[in-house]
Amino acid sequence: MQAFLRSTTRSLSSLSRSTNSLPWFVDTEPGNTLRQQPPHLQRAEPLPDNVPQVLKDLHGQLAQSPHLEPSSLTISQSMAPPPGPPLPHRPPQGRRRRGGTYAGDSMYDVPGGVWSWIVMAQVKEGTENRGAIESVVRVVRKTLLERQPPLPIPTNSKRRMHNGWAMVDAGDFAVHILSKEAREKYFMPERFEPW
Repeated sequence: MQAFLRSTTRSLSSLSRSTNSLPWFVDTEPGNTLRQQPPHLQRAEPLPDNVPQVLKDLHGQLAQSPHLEPSSLTISQSMAPPPGPPLPHRPPQGRRRRGGTYAGDSMYDVPGGVWSWIVMAQVKEGTENRGAIESVVRVVRKTLLERQPPLPIPTNSKRRMHNGWAMVDAGDFAVHILSKEAREKYFMPERFEPW
Protein backbone atom coordinates (compact mmCIF):
# COMPACT_ATOMS: atom_id res chain seq x y z
CA MET A 1 0.00 0.00 0.00
CA GLN A 2 2.83 2.40 0.86
CA ALA A 3 4.49 1.63 -2.45
CA PHE A 4 1.30 2.57 -4.26
CA LEU A 5 1.06 5.89 -2.39
CA ARG A 6 4.71 6.72 -3.15
CA SER A 7 4.26 6.05 -6.87
CA THR A 8 1.07 8.13 -6.95
CA THR A 9 2.79 10.99 -5.13
CA ARG A 10 5.74 10.85 -7.57
CA SER A 11 3.47 10.91 -10.60
CA LEU A 12 1.48 13.88 -9.22
CA SER A 13 4.59 15.86 -8.37
CA SER A 14 6.08 15.23 -11.82
CA LEU A 15 2.76 16.23 -13.40
CA SER A 16 2.64 19.51 -11.47
CA ARG A 17 6.24 20.34 -12.51
CA SER A 18 5.52 19.67 -16.18
CA THR A 19 2.39 21.86 -16.45
CA ASN A 20 2.38 25.62 -16.69
CA SER A 21 1.91 27.64 -13.52
CA LEU A 22 -1.13 29.49 -15.02
CA PRO A 23 -4.55 28.47 -13.78
CA TRP A 24 -6.93 26.64 -16.12
CA PHE A 25 -9.20 29.68 -16.66
CA VAL A 26 -6.48 32.01 -18.00
CA ASP A 27 -6.49 32.20 -21.79
CA THR A 28 -2.95 31.88 -23.19
CA GLU A 29 -3.84 32.59 -26.83
CA PRO A 30 -3.34 36.27 -27.74
CA GLY A 31 -6.15 36.32 -30.36
CA ASN A 32 -8.96 35.94 -27.83
CA THR A 33 -8.46 39.24 -26.01
CA LEU A 34 -11.45 41.05 -27.62
CA ARG A 35 -14.65 40.27 -25.78
CA GLN A 36 -18.09 41.69 -26.11
CA GLN A 37 -19.15 44.20 -23.49
CA PRO A 38 -21.86 43.11 -21.08
CA PRO A 39 -25.30 44.54 -21.95
CA HIS A 40 -25.44 46.83 -18.92
CA LEU A 41 -22.21 48.57 -19.99
CA GLN A 42 -23.09 49.18 -23.65
CA ARG A 43 -23.43 52.81 -24.64
CA ALA A 44 -26.02 54.57 -26.78
CA GLU A 45 -25.10 55.82 -30.23
CA PRO A 46 -23.77 59.38 -30.39
CA LEU A 47 -26.26 62.08 -31.26
CA PRO A 48 -26.17 63.93 -34.60
CA ASP A 49 -24.81 67.48 -34.44
CA ASN A 50 -28.02 69.33 -35.28
CA VAL A 51 -30.29 67.69 -32.67
CA PRO A 52 -32.61 70.13 -30.85
CA GLN A 53 -31.99 70.68 -27.14
CA VAL A 54 -35.26 69.00 -26.11
CA LEU A 55 -34.08 65.77 -27.76
CA LYS A 56 -30.69 66.02 -26.06
CA ASP A 57 -32.46 66.27 -22.69
CA LEU A 58 -34.76 63.38 -23.56
CA HIS A 59 -31.81 61.27 -24.70
CA GLY A 60 -30.04 61.94 -21.39
CA GLN A 61 -33.09 60.77 -19.44
CA LEU A 62 -33.67 57.67 -21.58
CA ALA A 63 -30.01 56.65 -21.45
CA GLN A 64 -30.34 56.34 -17.65
CA SER A 65 -33.46 54.16 -17.80
CA PRO A 66 -32.90 50.63 -16.48
CA HIS A 67 -35.62 49.30 -18.80
CA LEU A 68 -33.92 50.19 -22.10
CA GLU A 69 -31.19 48.54 -24.13
CA PRO A 70 -28.64 51.40 -24.28
CA SER A 71 -27.24 50.33 -27.66
CA SER A 72 -30.69 50.50 -29.29
CA LEU A 73 -31.48 54.11 -28.34
CA THR A 74 -31.29 56.12 -31.56
CA ILE A 75 -32.28 59.61 -32.62
CA SER A 76 -32.38 60.35 -36.33
CA GLN A 77 -33.98 62.69 -38.80
CA SER A 78 -37.05 61.20 -40.41
CA MET A 79 -36.97 60.05 -43.98
CA ALA A 80 -39.80 60.42 -46.43
CA PRO A 81 -41.43 57.14 -47.34
CA PRO A 82 -40.58 55.89 -50.81
CA PRO A 83 -43.20 56.92 -53.33
CA GLY A 84 -45.48 54.17 -54.50
CA PRO A 85 -46.51 53.59 -58.08
CA PRO A 86 -48.75 56.38 -59.39
CA LEU A 87 -52.41 55.68 -59.93
CA PRO A 88 -53.65 55.94 -63.51
CA HIS A 89 -55.66 59.11 -63.97
CA ARG A 90 -59.28 58.38 -64.68
CA PRO A 91 -61.92 61.10 -64.75
CA PRO A 92 -65.15 60.63 -62.79
CA GLN A 93 -67.92 58.95 -64.76
CA GLY A 94 -71.68 58.78 -64.72
CA ARG A 95 -74.40 61.09 -63.55
CA ARG A 96 -73.06 61.25 -59.96
CA ARG A 97 -69.47 61.76 -61.09
CA ARG A 98 -68.02 58.76 -59.25
CA GLY A 99 -65.05 56.52 -59.92
CA GLY A 100 -62.33 59.09 -60.50
CA THR A 101 -58.81 58.47 -59.22
CA TYR A 102 -57.82 62.04 -58.31
CA ALA A 103 -58.07 62.25 -54.53
CA GLY A 104 -56.67 65.72 -54.11
CA ASP A 105 -53.43 66.82 -52.50
CA SER A 106 -52.04 64.80 -49.63
CA MET A 107 -49.52 65.10 -46.85
CA TYR A 108 -47.06 63.03 -48.86
CA ASP A 109 -46.78 65.74 -51.50
CA VAL A 110 -44.85 67.78 -48.95
CA PRO A 111 -41.15 66.80 -48.92
CA GLY A 112 -40.01 65.05 -45.76
CA GLY A 113 -42.08 63.08 -43.30
CA VAL A 114 -44.74 63.89 -40.74
CA TRP A 115 -42.08 64.48 -38.05
CA SER A 116 -38.66 66.07 -38.34
CA TRP A 117 -37.02 63.68 -35.84
CA ILE A 118 -37.62 60.08 -34.77
CA VAL A 119 -36.53 58.63 -31.42
CA MET A 120 -36.36 54.81 -31.23
CA ALA A 121 -35.94 53.05 -27.88
CA GLN A 122 -36.04 49.28 -27.36
CA VAL A 123 -36.89 47.80 -23.97
CA LYS A 124 -34.86 44.91 -22.62
CA GLU A 125 -36.00 41.50 -23.75
CA GLY A 126 -38.42 39.86 -21.34
CA THR A 127 -39.53 43.10 -19.66
CA GLU A 128 -42.11 44.27 -22.22
CA ASN A 129 -44.96 42.41 -20.50
CA ARG A 130 -43.93 43.56 -17.04
CA GLY A 131 -44.60 47.26 -17.49
CA ALA A 132 -41.29 48.37 -19.01
CA ILE A 133 -42.92 50.04 -22.01
CA GLU A 134 -45.38 51.91 -19.81
CA SER A 135 -42.55 52.97 -17.49
CA VAL A 136 -40.52 54.41 -20.37
CA VAL A 137 -43.62 56.22 -21.69
CA ARG A 138 -44.01 57.82 -18.25
CA VAL A 139 -40.36 58.95 -18.32
CA VAL A 140 -40.81 60.46 -21.80
CA ARG A 141 -44.01 62.27 -20.85
CA LYS A 142 -42.53 63.58 -17.59
CA THR A 143 -39.40 64.85 -19.35
CA LEU A 144 -41.39 66.63 -22.06
CA LEU A 145 -43.92 68.16 -19.66
CA GLU A 146 -41.22 69.50 -17.31
CA ARG A 147 -39.74 71.69 -20.03
CA GLN A 148 -40.39 75.42 -19.97
CA PRO A 149 -42.70 75.91 -21.79
CA PRO A 150 -44.06 72.34 -21.67
CA LEU A 151 -44.51 70.61 -25.00
CA PRO A 152 -48.14 70.13 -26.06
CA ILE A 153 -48.43 66.34 -26.01
CA PRO A 154 -51.73 64.43 -26.03
CA THR A 155 -53.25 63.23 -22.79
CA ASN A 156 -52.02 59.93 -21.45
CA SER A 157 -54.05 56.92 -22.51
CA LYS A 158 -54.74 54.52 -19.63
CA ARG A 159 -54.97 51.44 -21.81
CA ARG A 160 -52.10 48.98 -21.99
CA MET A 161 -49.69 49.08 -24.90
CA HIS A 162 -50.53 46.57 -27.59
CA ASN A 163 -48.15 44.45 -29.65
CA GLY A 164 -45.09 45.66 -27.74
CA TRP A 165 -45.11 49.14 -29.23
CA ALA A 166 -45.99 52.58 -27.87
CA MET A 167 -45.58 55.97 -29.51
CA VAL A 168 -45.59 59.48 -28.07
CA ASP A 169 -46.29 62.24 -30.61
CA ALA A 170 -44.56 65.41 -29.47
CA GLY A 171 -45.37 67.61 -32.45
CA ASP A 172 -42.07 68.01 -34.28
CA PHE A 173 -40.78 64.56 -33.29
CA ALA A 174 -42.09 61.13 -32.35
CA VAL A 175 -40.80 58.73 -29.69
CA HIS A 176 -41.24 55.00 -30.41
CA ILE A 177 -40.82 52.59 -27.49
CA LEU A 178 -40.61 49.05 -28.80
CA SER A 179 -40.07 45.48 -27.75
CA LYS A 180 -37.46 43.46 -29.62
CA GLU A 181 -40.16 41.53 -31.52
CA ALA A 182 -41.95 44.72 -32.63
CA ARG A 183 -38.68 46.28 -33.79
CA GLU A 184 -37.81 43.21 -35.84
CA LYS A 185 -41.32 43.07 -37.30
CA TYR A 186 -41.91 46.74 -38.17
CA PHE A 187 -38.61 48.63 -38.20
CA MET A 188 -35.94 46.43 -39.80
CA PRO A 189 -33.96 48.20 -42.56
CA GLU A 190 -34.97 45.71 -45.26
CA ARG A 191 -38.62 46.82 -44.86
CA PHE A 192 -37.74 50.30 -46.10
CA GLU A 193 -36.14 49.34 -49.38
CA PRO A 194 -37.66 51.08 -52.41
CA TRP A 195 -40.35 49.14 -54.26
